[in-house]
Amino acid sequence: MEITEIKIFPVNEEGPLKAYVTIVLDKCFAIHDLKVIQGDKRLFVAMPNKKDKNGIWRDLVHPVNQETREKIEKEILSQYYSISLDQEPSVQNQQTD
Repeated sequence: MEITEIKIFPVNEEGPLKAYVTIVLDKCFAIHDLKVIQGDKRLFVAMPNKKDKNGIWRDLVHPVNQETREKIEKEILSQYYSISLDQEPSVQNQQTD
């Protein structure tokens, strides 16, 4: 699995939410509404989620192993750090044809 595109949408407001992110996997599967969040000790990437009928937040999609989670987070945070927060949404194509 390769992340072939990353779009960063910075949030220019105070608070822990720093950006929304869309990724494309293998040029054929898009995942929207990942979030870059400032935690107590570091930035991390949260998966898209929604609140269920019992009020519990549940991920809509998620990696099934730690290796994949770390790969996704590393690539997103690398792109996040490389952009200026005053720019338009950033797009990075990971692969070239």
